[in-house]
Amino acid sequence: MVKILTKRQTAQCFIEDLGNGIKLEMVLLQRGSFLMGAPETEEGSSDDERPQHEVTVPTFFIGKYPLTQAQWKAVAALPQVNKELKAKPSRFKGADRPVEQVSWEDAVEFCDRLTAHTKRQYRLPSEAEWEYACRAGTTSPFHFGETITTDLANYQGTDNKEYEWSGSYGRGPKGIYRQETTPVGSFGVANAFGLYDMHGNVWEWCLDNWHDNYEGAPIDGSAWLNDNNNFSQKKENAVLRGGSWLGYPYDCRSASRDYYWAGRDIILYTIGFRVVCAVGRIL
Repeated sequence: MVKILTKRQTAQCFIEDLGNGIKLEMVLLQRGSFLMGAPETEEGSSDDERPQHEVTVPTFFIGKYPLTQAQWKAVAALPQVNKELKAKPSRFKGADRPVEQVSWEDAVEFCDRLTAHTKRQYRLPSEAEWEYACRAGTTSPFHFGETITTDLANYQGTDNKEYEWSGSYGRGPKGIYRQETTPVGSFGVANAFGLYDMHGNVWEWCLDNWHDNYEGAPIDGSAWLNDNNNFSQKKENAVLRGGSWLGYPYDCRSASRDYYWAGRDIILYTIGFRVVCAVGRIL
């Protein structure tokens, strides 16, 4: 039997008007501390998720859902800041599906255009912000408990003999493999912070440079950017979080992180993003 956590808090939100009836819902997350990473006993975990360490994250807003194709199209029509953006980059078409086939560089340009348009500071989340948002106060592998099912999230729920953790996780059941993205929020399961699709559907870009483990990682919730903070000159791989429709259940854990496909100019139909907005920052 799979136990699903359904406790919800009352979320404070604001809605950004992107024009033509397109809205962007942003949820307020209050300052808090959490234990980032996974213990060695967590099934499917790896050394790059350790050592576990306490992080205190300042108050911030984060997207209720991954960015949709409709939201992407609206912002892509705004004046260019540094680079061109395609209006319809995604492989799996649908206004309410997550945008994919967008690079880290594209996502940064999206944030820059949205910032210029709204005069509010938008950016990609740091790894710490992303995991804090995903966990929503939980310490289990997934925000809804110890396991995951394809009734709750979009991932590859069928067996693949080449991978030990394909199909099911822990005591959870096997499921289905949809082979495509699903409309954001379509499972109707939010975490305690009121956020949807933190597990599966699309991998999500984070701001940080990739590091092989958490030795020396920031504990203030900021992005780990090494010495060069000029985004246009970034060469190192970035970080992906959350798993995807193509990934396995262990990829979808709150602590799971990946860099293998995370070159900053790479474009894949498994990768999207959500945005963060700083509290009280008006440009």
